[in-house]
Amino acid sequence: MSRLKIVFLGSPDIACGFLSRIAASGHELTGVISQPDRPVGRGLKLCCSPVSALAEKYGVKTFKPASKAELHSVISGLKPDLAVVVAYGRLIPAETLALARLGFLNVHFSLLPRYRGAAPVQWALINGEKTTGVTLFWLDAGMDTGPVFLRREEPVLESDDAASLFARLASIGAGLLEAGLGKISAGEIVREPQTGEASAAPKLTSGFALLDFSQPAEALLGKVRGLACGPRPRFNLEVQGRKVTVQVTAAALPPGPVGERPQGTLLSVEPGGGFIVKCGVGGLLVKTVKPEGKKEMAGSDFLNGLRLKPGDMLR
Repeated sequence: MSRLKIVFLGSPDIACGFLSRIAASGHELTGVISQPDRPVGRGLKLCCSPVSALAEKYGVKTFKPASKAELHSVISGLKPDLAVVVAYGRLIPAETLALARLGFLNVHFSLLPRYRGAAPVQWALINGEKTTGVTLFWLDAGMDTGPVFLRREEPVLESDDAASLFARLASIGAGLLEAGLGKISAGEIVREPQTGEASAAPKLTSGFALLDFSQPAEALLGKVRGLACGPRPRFNLEVQGRKVTVQVTAAALPPGPVGERPQGTLLSVEPGGGFIVKCGVGGLLVKTVKPEGKKEMAGSDFLNGLRLKPGDMLR
C-alpha cells in the first residue's frame, strides 16, 4: 500500500467530513484549497469557509486562490499524487487537472450521469426521485462528465428534505471516499465511462422558489422538500393592501381527496396545526411557515393571526 500526497479542494460545511476522513487516513494531506474569505453579516466582516477553518485546526497549509492562474500555481507547487474535490465551487481548467499525477477525484451527490451540475440533491427531491446516490468520479474538462471510479445507491425517503438527504449522502460519500483511497493506494484504479441518460441539475434561483398554487400539489411538495436549504420556497399574500412573503418550511400531501374548488382556496385547518390549500391538482398540507419578519410557526397560528378561514383565497 503506497502513501499518497493528497490536496483537498472544498469550501462549505458538507465538505468538512471528507476533509476529516483524509486527515485520518494515514495519507499525506499536503494542502487544502478553498474559496477566498467573503464578507458576511451586517458588519460585512471577512469570514473564511468552513473547510478553511477546519484545515487550520488540523495545522494543514491552506490556500485561497482568487483566480485560475493562482489555483494552477498553488497546485503546481504542491505536486500532489491525487487531488480530491468536494463542493469546491469553481470549475478547474484542464491544464490544472493535469498537475495531479493520478488525477482529480470528485465526490458528486447523484448517480451520474443523472443530475450533473450544482444542485443534484435538490433536483432529485424536486423531481420526486425514489432513488439517488453518490458517485466518486475522475474530473475531466466537462461538467461532471468524467469516468466513474465508485458509486453507491441510496433510497430517497418520503420524510427526506434537502437537509436530511444531504446529511445522509455526505456520510455515505465519506465512506466511499475512504474505500476509494484504499483502492488507489493498492493500485486498484478504475475509470469507467459514464453510461445512461444524462440530466442537468442547474443552480436554483430565487424566482424558482415561488410557489404557484395553480401547479399540482406534488410539484409544490417537491419544491418544499428540495429547497429546504434555500432558496426557501414561498408564496405571497395581500394583507390589508400590503404584500407579505410567507416561507413554507414543512409540507405534505393530505391523506384523502380534497374535492373541486378554485386554485388557492383555503380548504381546511388541520388539528395538527397545518392548513390545506387547493392546488391545480390535489391539495397541499402546509404544516409550518415563516412569515416575513417573524419566527417559524404552525400553519394554523399563521391563519389565526390573519383571521383567515376555510373558503378564503390565498392570493
